[in-house]
Amino acid sequence: MLPPRTRLPAPRGGGAVPAPRTRTWTPAGPLDVRLTVMPLRRGGGDPTFRITPDGAVWRASRTPAGPGTLRITGSPAALEGQAWGPGAEWLLDALPGLLGAHDDPAAFEPRHRVVHHAHRRHPGLRLTRTGLVLEALIPTVLEQKVTTSEAYRAWKLLLFQHGEPAPGPAPADRMRVMPDARGWALIPSWDWHCAGVDNKRASTVLRAVRVGSRLDALAALSPQDASTRLQSLPGIGPWTAAETLQRSHGDPDALTVGDLHLPHHIGHALEGTRRSSDEAMLRLLAPYAGQRHRAARLILLTTPAPPRHGPRLAPNPPTRHS
Repeated sequence: MLPPRTRLPAPRGGGAVPAPRTRTWTPAGPLDVRLTVMPLRRGGGDPTFRITPDGAVWRASRTPAGPGTLRITGSPAALEGQAWGPGAEWLLDALPGLLGAHDDPAAFEPRHRVVHHAHRRHPGLRLTRTGLVLEALIPTVLEQKVTTSEAYRAWKLLLFQHGEPAPGPAPADRMRVMPDARGWALIPSWDWHCAGVDNKRASTVLRAVRVGSRLDALAALSPQDASTRLQSLPGIGPWTAAETLQRSHGDPDALTVGDLHLPHHIGHALEGTRRSSDEAMLRLLAPYAGQRHRAARLILLTTPAPPRHGPRLAPNPPTRHS
């Protein structure tokens, strides 16, 4: 349960708290808000995402209408969204999708005991759908072929330097909205370097922002068509497309192929193996065709990762693909 409405922090620089736009929405079934939106957080220091001590969920986004800040409180019986900034109305319109209204968990049928257990343990899990392709794509590109901690550090540094303060009374003065397309294009090469982003990933981001509005238009397409269009951009392959569509479209079948750890986790959970492969993962999840991302998400939520002790990996272990 999220908190009822509480006193909001004063905006930066003092003064009156601006009046938010508001919306109340009631989901049709069980809903765990934090579990549903948590894939949108890029690490504990993500400048665009906060869960405050009172339990409220805050997100700062760049919408087609401009920057906006969203605060979600309440209980599944009556969830309240409060939003500030030029993108406030857009964020409130998108609130049900963000909280899984377009998801159909009834379409999922567990085929393994461990998946059945996970499904029963998390009845409120829904797949979020932001409708913001570019917002999902850029941090995913930063995660290509590097560790998660390196990618999260790059995202945080670039937003602190080149993003803008989140509108309204966002908690902490370090919440940021990511740059617009022009802002990304104007980032100096030295700042990419200082953030640990190599030229290949920076170039992919720059190609994406050149067609930014056309990318966000992909939210209206089916996940399959959107994936095809995304992968037509150099530097964007199946791994990046899947990770993007999981968030922008809430695609229940967008399985991440090419990941360093996911095949081993799936193989360990479903077959008891310590090392696995993309081919083995695809075989194991074949019974979940159409719902493979949901199955993988449930497994990750409830089963331990395979032990990492033992013989060293061979040189040049697999990395995340593009």
